[in-house]
Amino acid sequence: RAMEAGGDKAKKGHKKRVSGQKAKKKQDKDGKVERHNPKAHTFSGGKRSVERRVRYTLEKKSKREHVRKFDKNPDVPPPFVVVVQGPPGVGKTTLIHSLVKHYARQRLLQMRGPVTLVSGRQRRVTIVECPQDMASMLDLAKIADLVLIMIDASFGFELETFEFINIMQVHGFPRIIGVLTHLDGFHDNKQLRKVKKTLKHRFWTEVFDGAKMFHFSGLQYGRYHRLEVGNLARFIAVQKCPLLSWRQSHPYVLGLRWEDHTDPTLPPSHPRRLDVYGYVYG
Repeated sequence: RAMEAGGDKAKKGHKKRVSGQKAKKKQDKDGKVERHNPKAHTFSGGKRSVERRVRYTLEKKSKREHVRKFDKNPDVPPPFVVVVQGPPGVGKTTLIHSLVKHYARQRLLQMRGPVTLVSGRQRRVTIVECPQDMASMLDLAKIADLVLIMIDASFGFELETFEFINIMQVHGFPRIIGVLTHLDGFHDNKQLRKVKKTLKHRFWTEVFDGAKMFHFSGLQYGRYHRLEVGNLARFIAVQKCPLLSWRQSHPYVLGLRWEDHTDPTLPPSHPRRLDVYGYVYG
């Protein structure tokens, strides 16, 4: 009490450990205490500190390597290009008809090329069906923002699918969604689940783990089920356009329609004058 009144309280002295693992280690070293093992060149500061330091160094290095990407699209961007790809008879045209019915609330009677729709206040979507020839595949792989790869569940993956995925890997690899069709042919639930799981993991092997895949069970009035198409359309509506450096440095026009303005009095063999209409990208 006298000490408390007169001044500071005396600090308790540190008691050295005389028993236990730590004291035993110190005794084995003949009194010589080393902070680190000299043979192990480690960082000081613990595991978290090391992780933070390594991450900072790597981030700094990667920032130096990558050139910053700039979005050159105008305030009202050109339509978002969705390419529907798959082997013959898998249901590409049926899917496009179903998407048009969902967005435009009217039937598409005949397909004559790319279909452009309004999917939101600031967003338009151009849906293109991919033909089976190699030239068309190469062109569409260069311009696609999103690719819907359609797979026949009753048959499995076909050669066209693997070819198109390889072409896309060369041209910047846009966003990819898998669509599984012809599921109404399976009557056993156990077999259906097994097929879904097998095809999903095979699709992940080709694209990346966790790639999105939609399942279309069957047809209703000549189109896919309304709820299943609605889920896919909602996913398409929120997809962001990938900024690929090759496209930003190579401007191009995707021709959506053309008109023949050649003088009708000229013979058919005369060179034609065509006007191509479309949007500028890049």
